[in-house]
Amino acid sequence: MTAYPVDTGNLSDLLCAMLEHEGCAPEEARIVADHLVEASARGHDSHGVVRISRYVQWLRSGKIKANRAAKVIADIGALVQLDGQSGMGQRLAGEAISIGIERARSHGTAIIAMRHAGHIGRLGAYAEQAARAGFVSLHFVNVGGSRIVAPFGSAEAACSTAPIAIGVPNPGGDDFILDFATSMVAEGKALVAARGGPPLPPEALVGSDGQRTSDPQVLYGDTLNAPVPDPRAGTGALRTMGDHKGSGLALACELLAGALTGNGTNKQGDGIFGNGYVAIVIDPARLDDTGGFAAEVRDYIDFVRGLRPEAGLERVQIPGDPERARQHHTRLNGLTVPPGVMLAILDLAEEMGLDAQGLEHEAMA
Repeated sequence: MTAYPVDTGNLSDLLCAMLEHEGCAPEEARIVADHLVEASARGHDSHGVVRISRYVQWLRSGKIKANRAAKVIADIGALVQLDGQSGMGQRLAGEAISIGIERARSHGTAIIAMRHAGHIGRLGAYAEQAARAGFVSLHFVNVGGSRIVAPFGSAEAACSTAPIAIGVPNPGGDDFILDFATSMVAEGKALVAARGGPPLPPEALVGSDGQRTSDPQVLYGDTLNAPVPDPRAGTGALRTMGDHKGSGLALACELLAGALTGNGTNKQGDGIFGNGYVAIVIDPARLDDTGGFAAEVRDYIDFVRGLRPEAGLERVQIPGDPERARQHHTRLNGLTVPPGVMLAILDLAEEMGLDAQGLEHEAMA
């Protein structure tokens, strides 16, 4: 199958119809579908449309559940603990940050701790949500029941991909949005590579023999060519990024988003699947006695962007710039979906009896 540019709006409509077919209410289905397409449009294919087959499988098996709102477990003003009740993660995380923004507006800061959420998707989306409202935010996630990443020096998995995000608003300019998995690559990137997308970096994984590799086979094992590969089926693991430094951050995510929230860490044994999530939201106005915060952020971002680039690079970028550039390109040219991913979506649409016509992007004049 040849890849061709896809219209993002029509693709989102199709994914929305799929989620409604599996029991999600229209509003919830739209939140999740738009999030997946937006993640792909911004270059985060690992958290984009490749996920729809897995979401459908999880909904059918009861691993995640449609139409579950966040349940308040503890409410102490600026500190709120939530239980996601295994609901759709994108909806739940959006609700959690809305609460964080509201409480930070009242108290100056807020800490939101959520357990048992379904896969919340691209973590940077929630840093963007807070930044649009004018708030600084820090985000930590673990994935309970997803022990697929080996800490530094280990040939065995002991943690999840454990993403971190930080957002700083830049009024009148581009916000600072840092979003990264603490594994060298997100698990979804291994899945995209296995489906005909870009290959993984050398040494992104480690086999059970302790040898580093880029072959997704060590992660997915015999399920590699299944409709929905299982990253726990192989004998190997993803590696943490940044050697001991990235490994330390991954373990911190397990302790903060896993132990502290009650979601559970990825210790020995099979835990219950779910995202644990800690978000810290800060109102910068409460600390801005000099009134210089906005100008300082703007001037520093401009300074960094204006630095002389390394040989072979056009310019220095800040976190969030690559995603904005990719989003602009997608808006003009459509979304290029790897052939294997597109085929899986079309097969799923056919199984559900949904019309998948009209997906091809029409070039803008």
